[in-house]
Amino acid sequence: MNNRGPDFMIIGAMKCATSTLHEQLSKHDHLFMSDPKEPNFFSNDEIYRKGWSWYSGLFSEAGDTDICGESSTHYTKLPTYPKTIERIRAHLGTNIQFIYIVRHPIERLISQYIHEWTQREISVTIDEAITRHPSLISYSLYSMQLKPFYQVFGASSVQLVFFERLVSEPQRVLETVCDFIGYKRTPNWDEGLEKQNASVQRLKRNAIRDAVIDLPGLKQLRRRFVPQSIRDRIKDIWTMKERPALSSRSIGYLEEVFDEDLCTLGRWLDVDLTCDTFKDVARRIMPEIKVKERETET
Repeated sequence: MNNRGPDFMIIGAMKCATSTLHEQLSKHDHLFMSDPKEPNFFSNDEIYRKGWSWYSGLFSEAGDTDICGESSTHYTKLPTYPKTIERIRAHLGTNIQFIYIVRHPIERLISQYIHEWTQREISVTIDEAITRHPSLISYSLYSMQLKPFYQVFGASSVQLVFFERLVSEPQRVLETVCDFIGYKRTPNWDEGLEKQNASVQRLKRNAIRDAVIDLPGLKQLRRRFVPQSIRDRIKDIWTMKERPALSSRSIGYLEEVFDEDLCTLGRWLDVDLTCDTFKDVARRIMPEIKVKERETET
């Protein structure tokens, strides 16, 4: 019976290009990435109940020398999923590595809002949402999400990646990630791969519409008999027209909340990290930088 688990996990943060990195890694020989990309085994109770055999089966086709990984952003979604770390430790011990991607916290929040709007999980304005949907804020509290991992697995087990650096220097960041997980071959960032899971169209989910659209042969009939202008007009009804903008009052509030959390992360990295300095730090800091082990103890 196969009992294999992953050697590393991409644990978030949500809406920080984790799907893109997962896809890039999966294209390399001797790197085996799970399918589905986000099994969410250690976080979601209903999936955890499937049992270890189900989870380890996701890696059953990996070669003996393959490095195995999975990518579940639910693993850094406190307080939504509080049992994640104890379950990881129970099944995998403490000899596992984690990759965590951080993005400007307000921009990450906006991207999550768009995602949840399209999924019909949020229907209010973004200014209302930040008070009515606290996960928008908590999932951007990076030091709060990371600290339990540092305490259980050690800071050296986590590779921190800046989203902004991943976008500007993808090949260099890929090399850093592969070096971290012990991949000895030379990785290559594939520019031909489409960006994964991007909220570009912002098309709101609708069960009836989606079921009708997916009917076999209907796509060809639409293109043949329905003019493009009419199709575009119908699509506009379900589409978020513009990227939502926070009010100045909301921005001020969020900067105050996030700056307190970023101060802790900045102390771990030995940099001055705030909402105002975040992108500058992301541009100039070396992606190889590691969090100071001793700093995470405070």
